[in-house]
Amino acid sequence: METAAVPPNVLRRTRHVADRVGDMALYGLTGLAALSAMLIIAAIIYKVADGAWPAIHHFGIGFIWDGTWNPVIGREAYGARNFILGTLVTSFCAMLIAAPLSIAIGLFLSELAPNAIRGPIGSLVEMLAAVPSVVVGLWGILVLGPYMRVHVEPFLGHHFGWIPIFSGDAQQSGVLVTIVVLTIMTIPITSSICRELFSGVPKELKEAAVGLGATRWEMVRDVVVYDVRGGVVAGVILGLGRALGEAIAVTQVIGNSLGPFHLSLFDTGNTLASQIAASYQGAATNLQVSALVYLALILLVITFTANLIAQRIVHRFELQRTGAS
Repeated sequence: METAAVPPNVLRRTRHVADRVGDMALYGLTGLAALSAMLIIAAIIYKVADGAWPAIHHFGIGFIWDGTWNPVIGREAYGARNFILGTLVTSFCAMLIAAPLSIAIGLFLSELAPNAIRGPIGSLVEMLAAVPSVVVGLWGILVLGPYMRVHVEPFLGHHFGWIPIFSGDAQQSGVLVTIVVLTIMTIPITSSICRELFSGVPKELKEAAVGLGATRWEMVRDVVVYDVRGGVVAGVILGLGRALGEAIAVTQVIGNSLGPFHLSLFDTGNTLASQIAASYQGAATNLQVSALVYLALILLVITFTANLIAQRIVHRFELQRTGAS
């Protein structure tokens, strides 16, 4: 028995002009948002490079490894070496501490903690990210700095003083205090990302690993962490970006020294961001302003380079996970 054909005008219309207009508007708005982000980044780079150009023309590439910073009018000489070293040492040392702590917090909240305390502890950790930088810096001045000077630094100097980084006199402000402050400031970001990544691992994978005889530690190591290791790296790099660009809290606790960067973590120092924050408003000459903007340009390059490296690492992990070549 043949089915009679339904006349075209009887078929129910499922697409209207408004639907097609909505699709076009969606493509347009999302494309405009992506383009706007690219234009904003390009405008920031252009403005910073334009402001730094007088210093680039005057000092050249040697500005990067010159360690002099003399703002005296008539004898002006500027270099970024000590600030670059301070930025790299404080940020990377902070991440060496913050990364394992953040991963441990994420694993505890997603895999080990009882349900009754997961929410409260997770909320408390994330609330650290809402504390203003100036408040963290003030706490570093009033509480952390004196405690480090009286208890932590003397202990490290007594037992590990033969190591250059733990030699010298204990001080209330310095690189070690800055590292601890940056660690506290980056943990909430990185641990929140790790927690979401670990919670997103399919439950079936975990149960299959346990069913095959794996212990909980083996399941966490070989399934949970392994499956999202690319995202964990991205979260750590995001925390590193926060540490590289932090200015206010670092300015309050690092000591803002303009001298050479010392090996001892007990000594005072300076970073790119803290020097810009501390000196820009009081800059007396156009050359000093341009030198400070030159520091900002270097900081942009360091931050973008770290993010590009993170993207490459994440891409490599994704290729390994999917088995692509």
